Amino acid sequence: MVKIAPSILSADFARLGEEVRAVDEAGADYIHIDVMDGHFVPNLTFGPPIIKCIRSWTELPFDVHLMIDPAQPFLEDYAKAGADLITVHAEADVHLDRSLQFIKSLDKKAGVALNPGTSANVLEYVMDRLDLILIMSVNPGFGGQSFIPASLDKIRKVRSMIGSRDIELMVDGGVNAKTIQSVVDAGASAVVAGSAVFCGDDYRATIGELRGALK
Repeated sequence: MVKIAPSILSADFARLGEEVRAVDEAGADYIHIDVMDGHFVPNLTFGPPIIKCIRSWTELPFDVHLMIDPAQPFLEDYAKAGADLITVHAEADVHLDRSLQFIKSLDKKAGVALNPGTSANVLEYVMDRLDLILIMSVNPGFGGQSFIPASLDKIRKVRSMIGSRDIELMVDGGVNAKTIQSVVDAGASAVVAGSAVFCGDDYRATIGELRGALK
C-alpha cells in the first residue's frame, strides 16, 4: 500500500497538536514535518521545540524534512525532539555521507532529498546509507505548488537505482488525486500531501480520496 504523509506545513498552526492527531485518526502513515530556515529556502517554519511539543499527540513516525543549510549541526537537536526519520538535502550538505552516518548513529532513519534540478546521480555512492529518498516535484519553500511533470523521469530513474534495497521512495510536491497515480506508476512508495489533505475539514475523506485515486 502506498503510504500517505500529510505535511503539517498546510495545517492550522494555531492548533497544530490537534491537527496532527486528526490526520493520525484519519489514516495517515507518517507525519511529514517541513523544516525551513529562510536561507536554503525562502521561508521559516518549525524548530525542535515545536516538534517536541507535538510529539505527544501521535505515535506515528515523524518524517522530518530538513530544508536547512547547514543541516549537520542540528541533526542531534531534531533527533532529540522526536524525529524518527531525518532527511537532509544533497544540495545543502557538502559532507553528505558523514551526515547520513551521524543520523544512523543517533538511531534514526536517514533520508536524502533532491530538488527538481538536481541529478539523481548524487545518490550513487550513498545508497547503502539510506532508508528514504525524497524526490521534490516542486521547488522547495512553499506549499500549494503545481507538480513538475519532469519529476516522473527522475522517479523512474531512482526506482531503478534502488533495485532490491529496502529504501522508501517518497515524492513531495503537488501530489493530489489527479497526480498520485502517475507518481506511483513511476515508482513512488510514499507521497507527501499538504494542501491535498488539509484542504477540507474531513481529513479522512481527503486521505481516502488520495487512496481512492489509485487503481
